[in-house]
Amino acid sequence: MWKIGNVLIKTHVVLAPMSGITSLGYREFLKKFGIGYSVTEMVNDVSVINHNKKALEIIRTSELDRPVAIQLFGNKIDSTLKAIDIINNELNIDYDFLDINLGCPVKKIVKNNSGAAWLNDTEKLYDYINSIVKHSVKPVTTKIRIGFDEKKINVFEVVDILIKAGVSAIAIHARTAKQKYSGKANFELLKSLGKKMSVPLIISGDIFSINDAINALKITNATAVMVARGAVGNPHLITQINYFFEKKIKLDDLNYKDNIKNCFDFIDFIKNKNYLNNFFTLKKIVPYFFSKAPGAKKIRSELVRIKNFEDLNKILLKFK
Repeated sequence: MWKIGNVLIKTHVVLAPMSGITSLGYREFLKKFGIGYSVTEMVNDVSVINHNKKALEIIRTSELDRPVAIQLFGNKIDSTLKAIDIINNELNIDYDFLDINLGCPVKKIVKNNSGAAWLNDTEKLYDYINSIVKHSVKPVTTKIRIGFDEKKINVFEVVDILIKAGVSAIAIHARTAKQKYSGKANFELLKSLGKKMSVPLIISGDIFSINDAINALKITNATAVMVARGAVGNPHLITQINYFFEKKIKLDDLNYKDNIKNCFDFIDFIKNKNYLNNFFTLKKIVPYFFSKAPGAKKIRSELVRIKNFEDLNKILLKFK
């Protein structure tokens, strides 16, 4: 167990925010596999101010979902503080941490001086984050990358700024923003960083197997691992990481039949939830459960075209 602020977190696996993936239903489903806390998909502070329906659905939470962080991005302190006030005083959302995205590499986000653009604007970064920390009623966390590009890898400078500004934890994706998801995560750059930080380090990037997680932890001495694409369609990875944390024993991977059983559990779980974006999330995730099944390519190509649960059932009958 560990803490962010005064919030106790029972396991050492954090669910990363993923656009179109980490809906409330998906976050709730993964809790049973051992997620310590989840981070919502990121939302623009202006969207919250404007009460955008999609944005408000994204940051919806539940008791089962907690602990959970709401992730915001923005470029102006006044807007971000106003969005925080709306979340706390108007929407009355139950959440545990406020996460500020400082690492999103998407072009339209960066062009708007948000996300990873902050890595190039360290002169203003302290004031922006410190103002949020002082204003927020919840512990503030951040997600960053090691730099904007290979010419400006400034992760240590940014970490120092964020800690001085008062953040309670930092998640680092060990790539530059320019890399997006190409190449390899550079854990060696962050060697032993977790021992040097006064707040928890959550390590992210290329965690697709239990060996990947062990390697990242061994090199960086992080407090927790943030799982993203590697756990999509493979929730057993979360269980494996937790088991290793607790007992230093590596659990085997699941065979494809047992993994497909998890898929059916996921479908049943989603069917019983009346959340607006659940079927859209399910449609994106279900094909990944079949990545190791015989004829996986054909099955996945069929699954991405489904329009409703009836279409889904027709394809999956052969596996039941």
